[in-house]
Amino acid sequence: MSSFITGYNPDVLSCLANLSNDEVFTPPEVANAMLDMLPGELFSDPNTTFLDPACKSGVFLREIAKRCLAGQLPGYKEAVEEIEQKKKAGIPLSADDEAFQERLQETIDHIFHNQLFGIAITELTSLLSRRSLYCTKYPNSDYSVSRFEDQSGNVRFKRIKHRWKDEKCVFCGASEVGDVGEYKNENELETHAYEFIHSSKCEDIFKMKFDVIISNPPYQLNTAGDDNGAQAKPIYQLFVQQAKRLNPRYIVMITPSRWFAGGWGLDKFRNEMISSDHLRTIHDYQNSSDCFSGVEIKGGVSYFLYDRDNKGPCDFISHESDKVVSSVTRYLHEEGCEVLIRYNELISIYRKALSKSFSPFSRIVSGRSPFGLNTNHYGNATKLDESDLSYFERKGFNYIAKSRVTKNTDAISKWKLYIAKTAEDGKLPGKVIGNITEGNPGTVCSGTYLMVGPFQSREEMNNVMAYMKTKFFRVLVAINKISQDAYAKVYDAVPMQDFSKKWTDEELYAKYGLAEEEIAFIESMIKPME
Repeated sequence: MSSFITGYNPDVLSCLANLSNDEVFTPPEVANAMLDMLPGELFSDPNTTFLDPACKSGVFLREIAKRCLAGQLPGYKEAVEEIEQKKKAGIPLSADDEAFQERLQETIDHIFHNQLFGIAITELTSLLSRRSLYCTKYPNSDYSVSRFEDQSGNVRFKRIKHRWKDEKCVFCGASEVGDVGEYKNENELETHAYEFIHSSKCEDIFKMKFDVIISNPPYQLNTAGDDNGAQAKPIYQLFVQQAKRLNPRYIVMITPSRWFAGGWGLDKFRNEMISSDHLRTIHDYQNSSDCFSGVEIKGGVSYFLYDRDNKGPCDFISHESDKVVSSVTRYLHEEGCEVLIRYNELISIYRKALSKSFSPFSRIVSGRSPFGLNTNHYGNATKLDESDLSYFERKGFNYIAKSRVTKNTDAISKWKLYIAKTAEDGKLPGKVIGNITEGNPGTVCSGTYLMVGPFQSREEMNNVMAYMKTKFFRVLVAINKISQDAYAKVYDAVPMQDFSKKWTDEELYAKYGLAEEEIAFIESMIKPME
């Protein structure tokens, strides 16, 4: 009797779950938590069809097979165990035993041939997925729990080429040339041109409709970025969007959570997700290692249930370690907010901040490279000319020629603040933002920092700095800051104040009428700044 049927499982998939930070393998316990979101009757219905469009270990299909078998042949485990005990004891099988074995095999054959389908992301993962599902990498062999006519079964892998235009793949954005041109490999190396998202008619892959699409898709590809450097471009949203085009009843996927508030090219995707009332459940993990042990994914991970036929609010469930720390049923879109607010407790605080005459603090925060100086523009330890400016860079203050400043030249003679464009990791509890540095008249900064201001006086600058250090200010920054990135837009949810005075947290709590539990949340989640 095969290990699949008897349930014996040493579980090699748990060992494989953490091999890669780019294409992360899913542990069986996470796969089952995701499957738990689906209605149980799907598995007992022999007509339900399932697709994993990004098979790696085959864990989703394997766990679905177990549930389908239990739903369509109740009590099969006990019956199999009884038969196994008879065989070990040398007791002849009864006619009922023989009939049950035939019915068991018929049920298995139906499930594997008609209900479970997968598209592997590489040739290697196709073999691994088939081994997990069929108990052999070649399901046309005698070792397969269900015999197929070909060696792929219903888990296919087809080597696909990228379609290049202007040195980019038109489907996924991979780079054809430069340091990251490895995706152009035509021979033995993987090109990572995943079939599911590199097809204009993905419905033709299996030529059938699916009730459930469930997966842990690849997360990113390297692409040529600024100054021809490599940048990681998210691609998991392409799998979600392609799955929607197939119009299944349910979509269940686990992805990085960065789409909640940030991510390159994710604005349209985020708007589609939070404005859709079909997103019915989200389980969010700030620490990716709570799902994928030993794997760090900036901003954490989350998995969701998309229900095509039912609209309504979403159950947003926050996890920390093995505990649920917050669970609220809510609509994901908040008036005036372009992101998905990650912390349920922050929603009421945000609404109160918005209720006053609101102007975003981000309007006094600069864009990238506020003075036209990139992160790799370095200064001199001493002045080379009397007109040289004091220059704030990673190593502190040095000097740079005034002629090299190409932006915001009017701010040179004014007071301003400098704050790093990448700092902290967005998790709470935390400080949320990095250290703030005074920018006196006659100073500029490198592209490592953003400029806040400029201001007409030192007093105004100091009052703004004091406001930025308040816990009230920083908890509202946490709405938009889900990772290390801290560009101007992370300050969109923070209200401007009258900076003719210095603000304290107590004054801000009173101004916005925060309740005791809201103040307690802020005080517990935001660490003090020196």
